[in-house]
Amino acid sequence: MKVITEAVLRSELRASTPECYTVPEGKILSPAAREYLQQCKIRIEDGKSKREVKKEERKPEKPEIQATEVLPMPTVQVEKEAKPQFVDYDTGAYYYDKPEHMTHLFGNTLVPKDHKRIFFRGKLDSLETLFVLNQTILLEMGESQKLIDDLQDILVSLREMMRCDVMNEPFRRELIIGLNHAELREHSHNPMKFYKIKQMVLPDYTLGKAYALLNQLRAAVRETEVAAATAFHEGREYTREDIIEELNRMSSAMHIVMCKYLAEAYKE
Repeated sequence: MKVITEAVLRSELRASTPECYTVPEGKILSPAAREYLQQCKIRIEDGKSKREVKKEERKPEKPEIQATEVLPMPTVQVEKEAKPQFVDYDTGAYYYDKPEHMTHLFGNTLVPKDHKRIFFRGKLDSLETLFVLNQTILLEMGESQKLIDDLQDILVSLREMMRCDVMNEPFRRELIIGLNHAELREHSHNPMKFYKIKQMVLPDYTLGKAYALLNQLRAAVRETEVAAATAFHEGREYTREDIIEELNRMSSAMHIVMCKYLAEAYKE
């Protein structure tokens, strides 16, 4: 029978210290090796006796029981919760669908169709149509293309104003009929200096149809300016002073056009 010496045991257990050391079958420990294991507090077990005990303690195997497969519960497809698509400008309320009595102010923001902002847009739209109509009449009357072009320049400003209001963008045009804001004010307030015409000559049938049509446009611009002041007046503030200012300058521009017409500045 082979003897396990202390030196062999130290070498074998150099890497780790187990709780139990099993003596292999056919081998015995030397007294020194046994004493070393006891000093290390390592329990000593005989490999042969351990196998016999395990053999005796082995119980007959129980038949394998397989659980019945349980199918998963059927799932129901649930639609994702719908989200509101629109918001009320005045109240902040949300809407899943656009109510028929409401319309877009900008983006997905809604207001009632009789809202003051929509009333202003209606005025602006009507003003644009009036410009087109009067341009057509003046052209049929044989009036100067320069006059038609000045009216067209103001019409372009009106259309850009509508776009900026709908898109909620700032509006600014540096020039109207070739004049900046300061020049428009100066020319309108002192037409005698620039056109040899008295300021704001009142329209009269004796001045002709063309002058009456120009005055109609001037008055319509003023009405639209008032509608803008009402639409953008919130509390003590005016939210779109850019639009109100531009309409005021357009009113000045129309007064200048009338003065130029009387001064025969449009004659080719």
